[in-house]
Parts: sequence; C-alpha cells; structure tokens
Amino acid sequence: MGGEMVPPEDAQGDDVVLAWEGSDVLAVRLPHLSDSLDHILAELERRHGKPLSELDRRTKQSVVRVLETRGAFSLRHGVETVASALGVSRFTVYNYLNREADKAPSGD
Repeated sequence: MGGEMVPPEDAQGDDVVLAWEGSDVLAVRLPHLSDSLDHILAELERRHGKPLSELDRRTKQSVVRVLETRGAFSLRHGVETVASALGVSRFTVYNYLNREADKAPSGD
C-alpha cells in the first residue's frame, strides 16, 4: 500500500501506532488513497511480470475484479487511472465491471 514507518514519537493524527507489551514501538503512516492505487497497480504488474497493458483481455478482466474488491473505483479518477494502466478505454473498464455485476447472483 505504500505506508511509511515512523518512530512512535513522530506519529501524527491519522498514523497507526503499534504497541508491544504496553510500549509504543512503531507508527505507520498510511498514504493517501490515490497513492495507494499507484502502489496496487505496480504490485499487480510485478505479479504478472509485465506491464498491465500487455495482458490479454481475460487477465485484464481479472485485474479489474481485484481492483474493484480493493476499492479502486471508489476513488476520484480511479476508472481513468486503471484504464490508462491497462491500455484500454474507460468504457472498456465499465464493461468489465458491468460484466461482473451481471454474473452476480440476484436476491430473487
């Protein structure tokens, strides 16, 4: 996710302070969500061993599913960022998302 470790005495308001046996030992500063998306995309490229734009259609659809579960599309410009990384249009990303929604079981 791109978090940063800082000494507990340097922790700020949103940092997560970790304690061990009653003593603060470490603080973790989480990145802004938009920075996290860049880290997630880079991790997916490492996992697949090549740029996301070079993946086949089925694998790109799988990447979109992973990103959806991680909340990538709740971010402002998330669809645009993902579309650019995959080398597809926003319309294609929306199609991938809608395809998954169509497969979901209905509550009827």
